[in-house]
Amino acid sequence: MNDKGRADTVGEHLNELAARLKIVLYALLVSTTFFMVFPANASFIKDPLAFYDPLIALVLQQIVRDVLPPSVQLIAGEFTAPLEIYLIGSVLLGVAASTPIIAYEIYRFVDPALYPEERKAIYPFVTSFTLLFLIGAVFGYKILAPFMIWAMIPFFRLTGAVPLIHVMDFYSLVFITTLTAGFSFTMPIFFVLLVRFGIIRTSLITTRRKYIYAAMYIITAIITPDGGPVADLALFVPMAILLEIAVFVGKRYEKKGKLIQQPSLTPEPVGIRCKFCGNLVEPSSIFCAGCGKSQV
Repeated sequence: MNDKGRADTVGEHLNELAARLKIVLYALLVSTTFFMVFPANASFIKDPLAFYDPLIALVLQQIVRDVLPPSVQLIAGEFTAPLEIYLIGSVLLGVAASTPIIAYEIYRFVDPALYPEERKAIYPFVTSFTLLFLIGAVFGYKILAPFMIWAMIPFFRLTGAVPLIHVMDFYSLVFITTLTAGFSFTMPIFFVLLVRFGIIRTSLITTRRKYIYAAMYIITAIITPDGGPVADLALFVPMAILLEIAVFVGKRYEKKGKLIQQPSLTPEPVGIRCKFCGNLVEPSSIFCAGCGKSQV
């Protein structure tokens, strides 16, 4: 539906989608370029022709200070690895900076199609998703990624190896761990939303806990970068706690009867119900076809 209450055609929806995607792409391009070329300090003003550090350099240096232990040193590994990290880091920061624009464009495209009951459920979902993603990302960056590297240092001493790490491996571990932890923390929100819409019930978890948790641990072991079973457990435990909280919230919706019923797309049959047998009686008919009794 558009602002005038008229149903839009498929072509109009596609044109609107293309226009909003274009805005998102422009925002990503501008924000990524900003991190790639904007100077990080005032040295650029003094000597514009000299090589200067862009904003992405400050971010990458801060990651090294926050995550990499002093006893471990970075090496390039490959000649083009620093350039790849420079590009990947700029794109990721560009996506993060463009998130408000992306969220707004999704909101403007989806909002007209939502029923009032769905709108009341979706907006708290978006808020909860954002908060849990940020909490998970901070957990992955501040706790999980440093813990993975710290857990591997003793094995360097045991094997007599020099603690060196390729720059691509290091930043990949930090980026993947941060994003994985962020999205992992949001999984319970989807569970609550599915319960709220009546698609699944909390009994799906409560009656199969040991299987659900076993599968969850296997998934965390697959998606978590190298760090051993201890690192897998470090991500599994908060996910299990969040899942139990999601089950608790879902049960409250079930008990209070606040599940959202989807509107039926099947038109209601025309006519009245027989007051004797309940069968449908056509408006032009006086007698019920089921029991034969008069409705007059």
